[in-house]
Amino acid sequence: MEDIMKRVFGTALTYLTAVTASLIFSTFAHASCGKIKIAEMNWASAELMANVDKIILEKGYGCEVELVAGATMPTFTSMNEKGTPDVAPELWANAVAVPLKKAVSENRLIVANKAPITGLGEGWWLPPATVKKHPELKTALDVLKRPDLFPYSEDKSKGAFIGCPAGWGCQLVNANLFRAFEMEKKGWVLVDPGSAAGLDGSMAKAVERGENWFGYYWSPTSMIGKYKMHKLDFGVPFVGKDHWDNCIVKPEKDCASPKKSSWVKSEVNSVVSANFKKNAGVALDYITKRVYPGDIMNSMLVFMTDQKAGGKDAAFEFLAKHGKIWESWVSSDVAKKVKSAL
Repeated sequence: MEDIMKRVFGTALTYLTAVTASLIFSTFAHASCGKIKIAEMNWASAELMANVDKIILEKGYGCEVELVAGATMPTFTSMNEKGTPDVAPELWANAVAVPLKKAVSENRLIVANKAPITGLGEGWWLPPATVKKHPELKTALDVLKRPDLFPYSEDKSKGAFIGCPAGWGCQLVNANLFRAFEMEKKGWVLVDPGSAAGLDGSMAKAVERGENWFGYYWSPTSMIGKYKMHKLDFGVPFVGKDHWDNCIVKPEKDCASPKKSSWVKSEVNSVVSANFKKNAGVALDYITKRVYPGDIMNSMLVFMTDQKAGGKDAAFEFLAKHGKIWESWVSSDVAKKVKSAL
């Protein structure tokens, strides 16, 4: 009887020790991540990324995550000066290039991921049907020779190039490139679409009618995803940051002689605070590895538009439908935890 009691007590003690160790490890793992604030920027792709990060960091790494409203300049300024929020999943870095470089050199911020989305950027686009019908239109230079293919509604003898609405930064860029490529002499009209809705509407109308369309847009966006638009190579090299920053992006009065150029490369980073690296280092590897393929991101933006879905619903949709992508960003153990929570 005494031997039996010893064995029972020994087994119970072993079990209790294992449970205690498990709880200690779980608590330690949770503490090793801690509380995190993530900027939920005010555009669709950034909303999606912030919510995916929240789910994976909470369910997979045991972090306590709070989403805070964000936008490029306010978020960067707060991170740089106050060290919060801890993560900016989709920071368009061209707008803060100089201060970001300084913050990184002074160890306040870390560029954890230099390219979290592939295939993004601004530029000039054609519908896929136009590209299929006219395979000779390989670059913008080729398109500029054929204004007849893109007749302007108010003067059919001219070609219509759809630029940006007044007040947008890209309006100045398109106006200067229009001059640099001498498009007016070649028979083109720079058309102001009037608004974001006007720009979207002009593209949608043309594509759905099978008509040609030539103009400015950017990716990732639901429009590019929905219509599978083709981004043109400009056919000329990038002019360089000095001329771009000191002429191309400025009003005509400050850019007397713009030079031909391809569009400046869009730099989008995932940036984290020094505190995140220190307190949640266990999750830094995830931020470093997570890269959204451009076509998948565009398809998710189409989903958000069609379903009128917010970032949270879109995040669950992405995690449920695209396991092959996100599971490669984390360990198998973390992936199991996240999948069990979906």
